Order: sequence, then C-alpha cells, then structure tokens
Amino acid sequence: MSSDQFDSALDLLRRLPPHSTSANLTRICALTPSLTEELLSSVDQPLQTRQCRKTKKDYLVCDYNRDGDSYRSPWSNEFEPEVEDAEFPSERVRAMEVRMGEAVEVYRELYYEGGVSSVYFWDLDDGFAGVVLLKKTTPKGSSEGGWDSIHVFEAIDRARTAHYKLTSTVILHLRTGNDALGEMDLSGNMTRQVEQDMPVQGDGSHIVNVGKLVEDMELKMRNLLQEVYFGKAKDIVGDLRSIQRLTEANRDKATHQEMINSMKR
Repeated sequence: MSSDQFDSALDLLRRLPPHSTSANLTRICALTPSLTEELLSSVDQPLQTRQCRKTKKDYLVCDYNRDGDSYRSPWSNEFEPEVEDAEFPSERVRAMEVRMGEAVEVYRELYYEGGVSSVYFWDLDDGFAGVVLLKKTTPKGSSEGGWDSIHVFEAIDRARTAHYKLTSTVILHLRTGNDALGEMDLSGNMTRQVEQDMPVQGDGSHIVNVGKLVEDMELKMRNLLQEVYFGKAKDIVGDLRSIQRLTEANRDKATHQEMINSMKR
C-alpha cells in the first residue's frame, strides 16, 4: 500500500503546476506522514534561501544539507538548529567544498549577475559526492520569474582518473500579465544526466573537472530551453494569434499556391 501511495503522490505532483510543488508537497506529506522522507528525497522543488546565523550570509537549502529539521550552512559548517551526532564532511572533502563554493560564486556572478549559490560535499567509500545549487529570481510585480539549478554528482577515484556522474535539474518559472492581455504562466522542469572519465592530479583537479561538467551542462540545458521549449511556445502562440486579417491571409495563400502551380506547368 505504501508503494502505491508513493507512486500516486509522484504521479499527482507531475500533473500539478510546477511553481506550486513546494506547497503541494507539504500538503501531501501532511496527509501521509510516512512518505515524508521518501518524497523529500525524490521530488525536486524550488530552492529555499536561509541566512547563516554566524556569518549573516545567504545560503540555499535542500535535502542534501538537511538533517531532520536542521540545515548545514556552507559558510560556518554548522547545522541550524544544532543536531546531535550530525554527520559532517571529512577535512579533505570540506576543503574541496569551500574551494568549489568560491569557484561557483564567480561563475554565478558572471553568468547570472546576482542570485544565490551553495555547494555541499559529502564522503563516499570510494570517493566523494556533492551538489551545486544556483538560484536567481526577479522582483515580484506584473512580471516575475525564477531559475533553480540542482547539479548532483558523484566522483569515484581511480588510478590517475576519476569517474564522474552528473545529474542536473533545472526548474524554471515565468509569469507575466496585465489587464489587456491577461495572464501567462510558463513553468516546468528538465533533468539530464552525463557520465565521464577525466584525468586527476590532486584535489584541485576535481574542482576544475566538476566545474567544467556543470558549466557545459547548464549551457546545453539553457540552449535546449531556448530553442526547443520557448521556440515551440512561440510557434503555438503565433498560430493561435494572427495580426493579419483572415481574408488577407487566405488571399496570400491562394496567390502563393497559384505561383507554385504555374511553376509546375
């Protein structure tokens, strides 16, 4: 029964508006508390921002820096509120986490010109794993929007190389409207995955390799959104709404067909 409930919950969330995922997920968890942990770890939702109590800097929270109701700040490396027997990354992995966070900050300022970013690493038996989070929103008004990127990766150490597995999810939300045109809401998410072996010469190589994978994946997903999804939406809107009068369009179509027929003779 629990498995059926879980599948039904995922099926329901896929059919509800993506920008309301967090609110709908909270309602489903309230109805079925036994599925809370499984749903929170399986459903991608827009990232939330918190402020580090120690440094007063903003950071992003997700399931990967959560322990119960507490979240680990990447700035202080402390859980807020405090958690007994909490798991922290090893000294080596924490050092890479800090360096990766600094690199992602530079990337965010260059590509997004603002927003918030966070990086979290944790240890694995044969390597380490982590998540790179990026969030950019526009001020609320007649038009508003948000972009959330979640890049989860594993790095498995080998002799002179490392095997990387990256799973990237983008959650996009755009809304605009006015009294004359009404409202338009374009929301959705996209997930892509890539695996690659790359050379490694020390821990610094991991920062470069993961950064390159994340940057390339974001570029591919942005281009895919622009060319495929936005292009298709533009075509649909163009077919639904015509500036030219119908009689003029039919006359032009008839003239065009007449020219084609004359060329075939």
